[in-house]
This record gives sequence, C-alpha cells and structure tokens, in this order.
Amino acid sequence: MHPLHSVDTLILNLRGQKVMLDADLATIYGVPTKRLNEQVKRNAARFPDDFVFQLDSEEKAEVVANCDHLSRLKFSKSLPYAFTEHGALMAANVLNSPDAVRMSVHVVRAFIKQRELIAGQAEILKKLAQLDATLLRHDEALRIIWQELQPLLSPPPEPQKPEIGFHVREPEVKHNAKTKRTRKP
Repeated sequence: MHPLHSVDTLILNLRGQKVMLDADLATIYGVPTKRLNEQVKRNAARFPDDFVFQLDSEEKAEVVANCDHLSRLKFSKSLPYAFTEHGALMAANVLNSPDAVRMSVHVVRAFIKQRELIAGQAEILKKLAQLDATLLRHDEALRIIWQELQPLLSPPPEPQKPEIGFHVREPEVKHNAKTKRTRKP
C-alpha cells in the first residue's frame, strides 16, 4: 500500500481532469485491480462517464512512460480505468471493505489538496499576467524613449570640407526667349 502522504502524488491529469488509475486506487483500497474493476462493471449505473473512463492505448503508453510506479502496466493487455474524485469515492462505496472506507477519506483529501494547488497556481498566473501587462507598457515607453534618443546618439554628419586649390568654372549659358540666342555673361 502507498504511504498516506504520497496519495496525492498518484493523481494524474488526463483529458483535462484529475484522476487516479485503477491499479493505484485498488492498491490504496487494499483489493486486487481485477476486483475493483469487477465491482465497477457490476455497478455500472453508479459510474457515469464523468466518474470513470477507460484510457486508450496512447494514453496508457504515456502514463507508463511518465510514471515510474506504473511500469508494471507496460505489458498488461488490458487498458486501465481512470477514476475522478467522485469515481474514487464511489469505488470505495461499492467495495464496502473497511480498508476502502478508511482510505477513501485520504483519497478525497488528496483530490482537495490538488484543487487547492491549482487554485493557488491560478492566482500566481493572474499576478504574472498583471506583471506582464505592466512590463509591456514599460517596454513601449522604453521603445519610444529609445526612438527619441537615437538621433541624439548618432554622430552629426561631418561638414563638407572646402576644396583647396584653383578651380576654373565653366561660364553659364543664358537663353533669351525672344532671340533664342545664347549669350555669355
């Protein structure tokens, strides 16, 4: 059986829900996984889709790869079931063993702890979003300041140096509109 303090570590996130797999739940409740699943099938009306669902082969491979304690499921032919908080509690009720009843309290507390952690993370994420918005405003203000300072930071263009020496200029040719002759000044 898993130590009580680690029950919350057995809760997984699958299909956007916090769940426990049948093998872990059966271990906690002190029954074989096969017996747990038999009771769920016998009492199918108590286990709607939002209480329990069966993993597909991809989900099974993912949880086996990510959870060391589930490596025993790697070569199992059957696909595990995932129980939500309500499904885990209902499973304890249909098993009706003293261990299951006693341990269901710990399972429910583990799910509550997970919810509290998520709520705490939501508050942290909200504060991070506020900081991000503030930083974006500051970034925009800094960008404007940078654009304004850029011309001041650029060296001024060098003045054109006067040419040294004697230069001969070509005389300008003027046109007279009446005579259409060219005169030199």
